[in-house]
Amino acid sequence: MYPDKIFLGMTLYDIFFAVGILAALMIFRVLSDKRGTDAKLFNFSLFTGVGAIFFGVLSAVLFQAIYNYGDTGVFVINKNTGMTFYGGLIGGVAVFLAIYFGVGKFVFGDKRHLTNFFSISDAAACSIAVAHATGRVGCLFAGCCHGIHAEPPLGIYMQFAGDTVLPTQLYEAVFLYALLAFLVWRYLTHRAYNLPIYMVAYGVWRFFIEYMRGDERGATFIKLLSPSQLTAILLVIGGAALFYIEYRIYRRFEVTNE
Repeated sequence: MYPDKIFLGMTLYDIFFAVGILAALMIFRVLSDKRGTDAKLFNFSLFTGVGAIFFGVLSAVLFQAIYNYGDTGVFVINKNTGMTFYGGLIGGVAVFLAIYFGVGKFVFGDKRHLTNFFSISDAAACSIAVAHATGRVGCLFAGCCHGIHAEPPLGIYMQFAGDTVLPTQLYEAVFLYALLAFLVWRYLTHRAYNLPIYMVAYGVWRFFIEYMRGDERGATFIKLLSPSQLTAILLVIGGAALFYIEYRIYRRFEVTNE
């Protein structure tokens, strides 16, 4: 679409990436206020989230370098390496959980971070969704993550691909913004399970959208599955497991208070 630098050496991809992160932090703040999260827990969660974003970006680059190594046999990290969303999600979530539970044990003597974890994760799911959706708009302008060849009007020309292709980045952005609206509605109406819903919904979506992708997808030990499809399956399994854990904890709390 338009991968050229337009402002202070930044491309539209860079700008939308930054906007997505800011939007994620803003949504987390607004939703936390709506549910009345106390200041200490909010500040701790916010700083933990910022740390997770930083390490998530590093993880996204590292995972992409590993993918590239699988294709080229050369492992290199530089300004042209790129990033992969799955790598950022895995690294970011791992760091968030490590800080939240590891450091939180010493910050909160009353263990409020434990009793409020699922409320925090409900808001975090909305933050992840808006950052993800906005980042995909950036991918549209960069031309990466494109679909298979298609003639206009279904296909649009992308410089990165050098061809008219399906704008799968746009399809994914629309899906994620719709999912965001659903998750925000659930949060504001005090419904639970936002994070597992995001994981399962996106995992299913990503598995099938892969069949429309036209860029290099890589290979796995399962011949018929791309790395992203295999990760999507693991994401769905993880989401289902988290749903069960959250359900059991909520159920135990309800039984205790009957």
